[in-house]
Amino acid sequence: MPDIAPLPPDYPAWLTELKARIHTAQQRATLAVNRELVLLYWQIGRDILARQGREGWGAKVIERLAQDLRSAFPDMKGFSPRNLKYMRSFAEAWPDEAFVQGVLAQLPWYHQLALIDKLKTAEQRRWYAAKAIEHNWSRNVLVMQIEARLRERSGQAITNFPGSLPKPQSDLARESLKDPYRFDFLGLGDEAQEREIENALVRHVTEFLLELGAGFAYVGRQVPLDVGGEDFFIDLLFYHLKLRCYVVIELKGGAFKPEHLGQLGFYLTAIDRDIKLEQDNPTIGLLLCRTKNKVVAEYALGDKTQPMGIAEYRLIESLPADLQSSLPSIEAIEQALADEVGEEGA
Repeated sequence: MPDIAPLPPDYPAWLTELKARIHTAQQRATLAVNRELVLLYWQIGRDILARQGREGWGAKVIERLAQDLRSAFPDMKGFSPRNLKYMRSFAEAWPDEAFVQGVLAQLPWYHQLALIDKLKTAEQRRWYAAKAIEHNWSRNVLVMQIEARLRERSGQAITNFPGSLPKPQSDLARESLKDPYRFDFLGLGDEAQEREIENALVRHVTEFLLELGAGFAYVGRQVPLDVGGEDFFIDLLFYHLKLRCYVVIELKGGAFKPEHLGQLGFYLTAIDRDIKLEQDNPTIGLLLCRTKNKVVAEYALGDKTQPMGIAEYRLIESLPADLQSSLPSIEAIEQALADEVGEEGA
């Protein structure tokens, strides 16, 4: 075999840099294509809106337009009558072209459809669009967060952050907590005990982290603390990358009681003294309970100087009987999907 010349010493580093540049270029190209496609769809939708208002276009004109566009561009998908109607709805929902070009064009088309289908107001759509861009959500995650009512739950935990943390950290910390937390992905009923819920959360840590929100990194469960020669164990310990601090989560199987905060405060002190580094911010505590009396929770936090929050969690939320009876059957759902696929194929 011929001798292989030795590589220059800086070759591995240069190759790594080159791969990163190629990957970045690929991402930019994909974003550019997506941006042009979203703007094209918005412009088509705007034209359809204008012509419908001026000339009274009906559904048959949309169908003819779809047929003509697909004949002219047989290799290009997206010109079905249904998608043309979505383009019209897209332009109707977002009349500001500058906003579409500057913000919405960062999201793929199927994200846009989820925003239109799942949300009723422009304010709601703007909020979820901003979060999807900030956290790089897939469409499935976006839909899940909308259906889980993330906007209504964000920043709703009862906390003492304004008095225990400096700005802007107090605002970011408040927005990082929710109320209530939804643990329906665990498949547990209301009879589940604390340790059973804790074990299930660790088994489903990916879903748990998604429910906690962006920035949370899992450290461990039943984390041991040695204080004065005695052993203590923290239910769940996380580190928040944006807040730059540890987050202690204590899980309670029943209603909130003021004495729970004493135990939580003890853990915060232990973490701050024995585990956190000098560059870390003060540790935050989150007490999760089945139920809470809001007034009692606010009073209990009133004299606490350590940053703490109190929130409820939900396991499986049962539907009201009248709503259950109005839900379509599996057969009806499958038939509707088959009809929709058939329409698209046609």
